[in-house]
Amino acid sequence: MELRLFSTFLRVAELQNFTKAAEQLGYSQATVTVQIHQLEQELGTELFERIGKRVRLTERGEQFIPYAMDILKAEQSAKNFLRAPEHPSGRLRIGTAESLLLSVLTPVLMEYHHRYPDVEVSVHTGLISELFDMVRQNDVDLLFFLDKKTDRADWVKLLEQREPILFAAAGGHPVCRRKKVPLAEVVREPFVLTERSVSYRYDLEQALAAQNLELRPFLETGNTDIITRVLLQGGCLSFLPQYVIRPYLLSGQLETVDVADCAVQMWSQLIYHRNKWVTPQMRCFISLMRDALGAQ
Repeated sequence: MELRLFSTFLRVAELQNFTKAAEQLGYSQATVTVQIHQLEQELGTELFERIGKRVRLTERGEQFIPYAMDILKAEQSAKNFLRAPEHPSGRLRIGTAESLLLSVLTPVLMEYHHRYPDVEVSVHTGLISELFDMVRQNDVDLLFFLDKKTDRADWVKLLEQREPILFAAAGGHPVCRRKKVPLAEVVREPFVLTERSVSYRYDLEQALAAQNLELRPFLETGNTDIITRVLLQGGCLSFLPQYVIRPYLLSGQLETVDVADCAVQMWSQLIYHRNKWVTPQMRCFISLMRDALGAQ
């Protein structure tokens, strides 16, 4: 019995769709259909019900999922045992937010490449909802994201770190010299902000709404590097994760604004899907991430 039949079965079981499974596996739909039929013949039972264009697992198909996973995990364990762990190779797919890629992941990725040059790394950025879908659909191996503490039954969480979200302005801005500035006064300043779909921007909007306040930024962009550059020009404020502006805070080019009644707290989190086989290249990256976050 070919091992690829089990991989095909699990992908169809996850997506409940032969066409989507074929696209992700790089097969034609006909090939996927033949492989599932072959597996059903060898097992002597139907794994899927095919009614019109809909595909659903049979009761026996549901029961077979953990057995198929165990078989493939055993195969992966055998490969990992035979492969020298200090020289991982293959692919590593990481999902993340653009701000985390620019401010946190770039030095980690450079160190990773220096240590493990045979691993081909691809990074996929997107909105939080898109990133969660990537994990569910096995489009990424690891997800590093910023949000409130988020836990799901189908995730394994490896790391989480508190990430303060700060009001900031160019060094010397008058509002930076004041203590406990009311939010109602802060919003009168010109602002450049991330888009509303970003997690911490959403929480800011909630805090404003609780006080019947509204903030109309003169510029919105999802690129935090652009926001930082605008801030450095002076004359405006923004609301950003500390990790984005940390170098400029240390140099004095930017300063924080002490706002009395608005505290937003987010967490950077590293996770993978519970059914994911943890490859040597994943383990090496996880180890580097632990070192990097622990050093901050």
